[in-house]
Amino acid sequence: MTLKHLPAASCSGERGTAQTDVGFKPSRRGILKAAAAFIGTGYAGGAWGQGAPLGQASSLTFEDLVDRARASASQPFVPPVVPAPDLIKKIDYSAHWQIRFREDESLYPGDTDAAVQLFHPGRYFPEPVQINLRDENGVSREVIFGEDIFTMPHDSPAHELPPGFGFAGFRVMRPDMGPDWVSFLGASYFRTDGPARQYGLSARGIAIDTGLNRPEEFPRFKAFWLGPPESEREDMSVWAELDGPSITGAYRFGLVRDAEGTDGHVTSVSANLFMRADVERLGIAPLTSMYWYSERDRIIGADWRPEIHDSDGLALATGAGERIWRPLNNPELVSTSSFLDENPAGFGLIQRDHNFDHYQDDGVFYDRRPSAWVRPTSAWGRGAVQLVQIPTGDETFDNIVAYWVPEQPARRGDSFRFDYEIEWRAQDPKSDTVATVVATRQGQGGMPGQPIPEGVGKFVIDFDGTSLEGLDVDSGVEAVVEAANGVIVKPVAAHPIVGTKQWRLTFDYKQSGPEAVSLRAYLRLDGRALTETWLTDAWVKRRSAY
Repeated sequence: MTLKHLPAASCSGERGTAQTDVGFKPSRRGILKAAAAFIGTGYAGGAWGQGAPLGQASSLTFEDLVDRARASASQPFVPPVVPAPDLIKKIDYSAHWQIRFREDESLYPGDTDAAVQLFHPGRYFPEPVQINLRDENGVSREVIFGEDIFTMPHDSPAHELPPGFGFAGFRVMRPDMGPDWVSFLGASYFRTDGPARQYGLSARGIAIDTGLNRPEEFPRFKAFWLGPPESEREDMSVWAELDGPSITGAYRFGLVRDAEGTDGHVTSVSANLFMRADVERLGIAPLTSMYWYSERDRIIGADWRPEIHDSDGLALATGAGERIWRPLNNPELVSTSSFLDENPAGFGLIQRDHNFDHYQDDGVFYDRRPSAWVRPTSAWGRGAVQLVQIPTGDETFDNIVAYWVPEQPARRGDSFRFDYEIEWRAQDPKSDTVATVVATRQGQGGMPGQPIPEGVGKFVIDFDGTSLEGLDVDSGVEAVVEAANGVIVKPVAAHPIVGTKQWRLTFDYKQSGPEAVSLRAYLRLDGRALTETWLTDAWVKRRSAY
């Protein structure tokens, strides 16, 4: 189990929304911190869940769920009621991890071989979530909450919860009760363990006002309908009802394990959204990750490990065909970057570095963390991919968020539909035409053996790809480096790295003022791009952990 996101004695979070009646303030950091503590722990599984009590049969189509969400948006938001709030607070981390789903209660929606296990509520997940099973004919039955489908110590405070309380979420197991590979737990968060079977970054259904100077809003999936596959490649399908102060929604998820052609899992998403209120920043297909430091900025890390991050960059494939790499940063202040686009081909938070020697962590294995690549499957129109980076001094909290913001304002009464797939891969899909960035290093400017120039910084960027093969310093490869709010200090050098097939770009830069320098760089030959475009914001003087 990862040490990342373990719940502390107080899980209020500095970016929370309104206080709930059980004393838990929802926040992106707090929710993820608690979720990771229980995913991958000792909940077990077993055979067909005949012992799990089910409610009365009812008929529901996905179109019915869309109509329900649309109608709900016209009504005032009703905050969820937490039964027995004083009791739920007693189920803290220590008590929660001892509550295990019974082996013989595992559920197989629609008679599939995808075994589902349910999460028990607790202090960090107090709001009840309704879980329903759905068959091929559209007949649904609610799974009734009760302590009989869990095992727990005889003195557990969970024994005192009233019948029918509600669940916290669910996870899907591998065949033969192998480890779980996907989970939905907390607000609208979900994630998979990727090709290396190691949980890392998360996705969520929606992001509301992330990165603004006011608390985020955290809509939640209030109910799920778990059912059989709705396409040939799916292992199972999930419908979900989203509810929040500013928005409602009906979601359809297709869960695909070990998807062909991706070397990982795929989650297909169809999001039908209805606005209850105006929203300044509507984040579609949001991804959430952690970045403390890497080879770029090792100076700010006080830890003994060389690098600590779940993701090391934002990758984009624009609608115009450009490939962009934005290495992540741990800024001194919250920063938001926007990348304007129209009908993007894809974007994702990516972990490109999978070399164990670069992390030296044999406990939480950052070298095994998956990447998440969002691929739209419908026309998204104009908008921007936004990257929010939040300062952090350790690995406990997720501090990176990326999502799509449509150009169309989100006003009360508006509706949206977005279709996309999230590919949980080792890395982002590679381009057939341009090389990719494999390392970004930052340091003081100047030349070894020469006086250190004042106010000058240096970047060294390494590229790798077939477009560079067979080229040498006499081939006419040109380095394109541009700066806004700063200047590039010549000379700029680009050359093959001795003993490898990679190329290295090196340049110095200066700031023109107190704001960060915005830098852009790539290699080209005869006017044709050889590499993806590298972008970053940088300061010459960087803070140190020492």
